[in-house]
Amino acid sequence: MLNFLKKLLSADRGADFTNWQPLERTPAEQTAHSQWVHQRVYLNWMGPFFKAYHFRKAGVTDRGFRVQLADECGRYGALFFFDPSIGPGNFRHLFDFIRDRVLALGYNLSTSDRRVLHHPRYTETIEKHFLKPQPKDCTVTGRCNQRFGTVTVDLVSINGQPGFIRFFSNPYQDNIFTVAKSFDELMDAVFNLPPADAEVQARIKEYAKA
Repeated sequence: MLNFLKKLLSADRGADFTNWQPLERTPAEQTAHSQWVHQRVYLNWMGPFFKAYHFRKAGVTDRGFRVQLADECGRYGALFFFDPSIGPGNFRHLFDFIRDRVLALGYNLSTSDRRVLHHPRYTETIEKHFLKPQPKDCTVTGRCNQRFGTVTVDLVSINGQPGFIRFFSNPYQDNIFTVAKSFDELMDAVFNLPPADAEVQARIKEYAKA
């Protein structure tokens, strides 16, 4: 699994960006997502993934959701692995919901793209949201507030089945920007939500299918 994961990550870094196409949701998908958010179905996974992230950082064995830490050349992040109990539909909504949470922190959605690569033994699909901070206080501080730097959210699927959501930040190093906040702070701002009650838990099956 680890070697396969490394291949996926390294392939993405050297990708031919002409393969990327705009990622667009149909009106029906947008309506379903809005309803999913309104019904707070996301509470079933945001808090548990937040907990699993911190267990992983502490080296504590947990039987909850799987999380892999990422730290590559100044890019800090985490991979949140799909679990069958979530369902492909919920996982896709979760991917878009993480984007929504970052937007609420003062970010612009720079691009949303999709790429399909046909490898000899499998087909890899990556959906990507790339977000940039809105520097609203440059004239006051003299340095633009980069918040957490740029933020990327990927949904990686293999042969049509969701594999993981990759969430990471990449701070600007130029001194025209303020010092970036940590990835831990970004995780807290995006994922730290209360647990789901029984009514919200009952909604899982409603959106589980792709």
